[in-house]
Amino acid sequence: MSVRRLADASVQPASFAFNKANTAAAKQWIKKYPKGREQSAIIPLLMIAQEQEGWVTKAAIETIAEMLGMPRIRALEVATFYTQYQLNPVGTRAHIQVCGTTPCMLRGSEALMDVCRSKIHHDQFHTNESGTLSWEEVECLGACVNAPMVMIFKDTFEDLTPERLAEIIDLYEGGKGASVAPGPQNGRTGSEPAGGLTTLTSEKAILKSTREREAKAAAKAARDAAQAAAPADPAPAAAPAKLAAVETPKATPAKTAAAKPAKPSLEDKNRPAGIDRPVAVDDLKLISGVGPKIEGILHSLGIFTFAQVASWKKAEREWVDGYLSFHGRIDRDDWVKQAKALAKGGVAEYIRVFGKKPV
Repeated sequence: MSVRRLADASVQPASFAFNKANTAAAKQWIKKYPKGREQSAIIPLLMIAQEQEGWVTKAAIETIAEMLGMPRIRALEVATFYTQYQLNPVGTRAHIQVCGTTPCMLRGSEALMDVCRSKIHHDQFHTNESGTLSWEEVECLGACVNAPMVMIFKDTFEDLTPERLAEIIDLYEGGKGASVAPGPQNGRTGSEPAGGLTTLTSEKAILKSTREREAKAAAKAARDAAQAAAPADPAPAAAPAKLAAVETPKATPAKTAAAKPAKPSLEDKNRPAGIDRPVAVDDLKLISGVGPKIEGILHSLGIFTFAQVASWKKAEREWVDGYLSFHGRIDRDDWVKQAKALAKGGVAEYIRVFGKKPV
């Protein structure tokens, strides 16, 4: 491990003090530890100081040591040992941490570092001329399947290309970093293969397996319920015949199937028009009522964007509602209105229209 030293005295501030909110947060952390063990709060307090100032200054280390009643050298040992603490000034708008571990390296992280060298500074831990940007290479950031990736402060940006990272750096430099959505940058909403799903692609096979599993579970539940309801004394002669009727495997699914309305045909004229999977797929899970399973079914129907959902007419909504066995939920949750807001302006427009974030 390389030797880590504090920044030069010429850039060190003369003093340090937590702001009002962070003072309260520091006190809460200290209270979490038993009397006499308050020094254990050194790690979170240093992180709070770093989040407030952007980096850990000598004055911050000394102030925190005094708060915790510990020798300054002990606090200095902690700050210089853990690489999560920045001991030199970092960019005021973005400090970019580029993952250089094997998966990211194989997927092109060296090219991302070249972008940082050309747009920020040739060397790590140095800011650009305006002091707004800095960068460093770090170990695994925990999203190997979406390599290569970087972290900017607390947000991760995955599935990067050098061109996309250059765009992100320019946005942060221009003070528009908040407009960049974190996560995969190539349209993926999960960690499926970049070329699309290679398994679980047949809707019929998935539904058949699900129905068989549900039928077995229903039959078992019926047997368990019948056994639990049976009296302790010997039952009348007719009881075994009744129990046998409950246990008949074919009776339960047939009765259940008769009670449920038939699912609309995929060839029905009211089925919404689908499209081929686009490069940029909207996160349909932002629509209230759509989870990962429902999103997968919608994808199998060729529904990938908010604009498609926003365009559904009444007959199309009824077809999808019936296909999903939602019993009117699409209209109750107003999928179309939600999708229109998300298609128009993303989460920000959703909040403006509904007064809350997407669930």
